[in-house]
Amino acid sequence: MNTPAPSNEPANTVPTDEKSTVDALESVTPVSEPDAPIAEPPKICLDQFLKTCGVETGGQAKRMIQGGEVLVNNEIETRRRRKLVPGDEVQLYEDVFVVALAEPEPDESESAESEANSTDPATDA
Repeated sequence: MNTPAPSNEPANTVPTDEKSTVDALESVTPVSEPDAPIAEPPKICLDQFLKTCGVETGGQAKRMIQGGEVLVNNEIETRRRRKLVPGDEVQLYEDVFVVALAEPEPDESESAESEANSTDPATDA
């Protein structure tokens, strides 16, 4: 019977006992992700949000919140400093407002600068 000649290369074997498997897994070092900053969603306090929804004053918003008249995500919220994130639903009586990101307004200095940098064909001649 012919047997294969022994080689110097390690055999590709899978450990069969539990301890060997755990040791093999512990010896593997995880690949670390680059340190990228995690962007937090923008937040707004509940009382400030109510002022954007038409409540006239912060005092009025405070009384409404502490009086249990405001629901956040279908639950009564009595903390006026509750942080809201985009997607939260705020109910004030029959009105429901969804927190969303504001559209950025064009900067007035940028528009004035672009107008100053534009060339007038009449003056180029």
